[in-house]
Amino acid sequence: MAKIAFILLCHKDPDAIIRQAERLTAAGDYMAIHFDARANPNHYDKIRKALNGNANVTFVKRRVKCGWGEWSLVQATLNAVQAAVEAYPRATHFYMLSGDCMAIKTAEYTHQFLGENDADFIENFDYFESDWIKTGMKEERLIYRHFFNERKNKPLFYASMELQRRLKLQRTLPDDIQIRIGSQWWCLRRETVEKVLAFIKERRDVMRFFSTTWIPDETFFQTIVPHLVPEPEIRSRTLTFLMFTDYGMPVTFYNDHYDMLISQDYLFARKISPEARDLKRRLGLLYAASGVHFQISGEGPSLFKFLTGRGRIGRRFASRFWETESTLGRERELLVVVCKKWHVAKRVLERIRQTTNVPAVEYLFNEEDTPLPDLGGIQTSLEKRTRHRRALMRMLFDFYETDRMIVCMDPGNIELLQDFAADRSVTRLLEIECSFTDDYLIGHAMRVGLAGEQTSSETLERLLPTIRNDMIFESDRIRDADFKNYSRIRESDDMDDNAQALAEFLSISPDAAREIAGNPHLFAD
Repeated sequence: MAKIAFILLCHKDPDAIIRQAERLTAAGDYMAIHFDARANPNHYDKIRKALNGNANVTFVKRRVKCGWGEWSLVQATLNAVQAAVEAYPRATHFYMLSGDCMAIKTAEYTHQFLGENDADFIENFDYFESDWIKTGMKEERLIYRHFFNERKNKPLFYASMELQRRLKLQRTLPDDIQIRIGSQWWCLRRETVEKVLAFIKERRDVMRFFSTTWIPDETFFQTIVPHLVPEPEIRSRTLTFLMFTDYGMPVTFYNDHYDMLISQDYLFARKISPEARDLKRRLGLLYAASGVHFQISGEGPSLFKFLTGRGRIGRRFASRFWETESTLGRERELLVVVCKKWHVAKRVLERIRQTTNVPAVEYLFNEEDTPLPDLGGIQTSLEKRTRHRRALMRMLFDFYETDRMIVCMDPGNIELLQDFAADRSVTRLLEIECSFTDDYLIGHAMRVGLAGEQTSSETLERLLPTIRNDMIFESDRIRDADFKNYSRIRESDDMDDNAQALAEFLSISPDAAREIAGNPHLFAD
């Protein structure tokens, strides 16, 4: 049976630390606590006094003053790991925690999960090839020596780096180690931890290298563990559920997140708000329970992105300065079919292809695998297509040797629609308005990752009105934008009305439009 030694790094909220230690060790596990030497000494005294009688809790003898982004965080972790290894020879796993983490599964589930999975759980992505670092410094974290804290001494931090750049003092990376990166929240087996402790004694050169890198808690263990452990024995993931906003800040969980948290495929969650007393109470009771069955749906990250993304739509892909004067061409016409039910739009597009000779492309800004010609690489990803949208469309016009083209777009692409409508070319929009049954909305939620096969019916009932309202909101935004050349066909309208709108949109005869609109299966699910 797995027995866990929790490695707890903390610096505040002594009452919460005491409760966390008592809760986790009550299940028979252990804890090694490193309380930041920079923090309030009275808080540390309170924690020690409360937990001194607990044989399953040990304290780091040599505490260090921790700073975000500094080597001190890694040193504090190593000190706590060493203390746990020495104090608890029966511990089989070592699990990194912070003071605002809480278990989102029972102790019974946690022990069974670790016992059945003989592996180390630690994110470890290629430092240079992966996109784990979204913004800011990348290579500079490693090739320069960092002696100052960027948050506390910003002028000195950047002055030091600039001086090294000018003097060409860039250093080389360790020859025999591939630098990797990932979350600092890991769970390692005992034999792996012992290998790491032996490694740091032997390889002082590697220790010196990482001790002056920037944010080494995201690279040190993530690099060393894959160097010591065979790849099949590592799972490149964390067992702690955490999310970040678009602005790089950790998402904080509150009382109403209980159902979502326990359905995620993780053992712990971070960060739990200090004010979320009811959430903490319920999770504390859950950890001590037995015989609990968990329905794992795992839609948390997608659901968070969906719900918090409302209202920021249109800001992500603002026009680049070099695109402001670009145009598709004054004599060209871009015909855009807009529909939330992609299969319906594709069906309409196929009928248009059969009736006209206008080149047509499906959801090129929404589906990565939309068939496109080789356009020199600009077509290879959705991000590139969206960023260089006008250049992409110009190249497609040229490739098909045409001045008229039809494309499909999702109603959520309002920023693209507005951008093309503002072009010197003529842009025509045809919105296809469909009805949405609950079954369709559930399928949509599963397709886009807002729900999974195991998502409970209660969660779906709460989610469906939000999705339905979001679709209505997207359609309303299109109408509120007051596009100059706008037409609409509706599932609820008769064939003649839809044919009239199609004839106007495509500039074709009423008979040809009726041939398109007359398909009885046009709107079928």
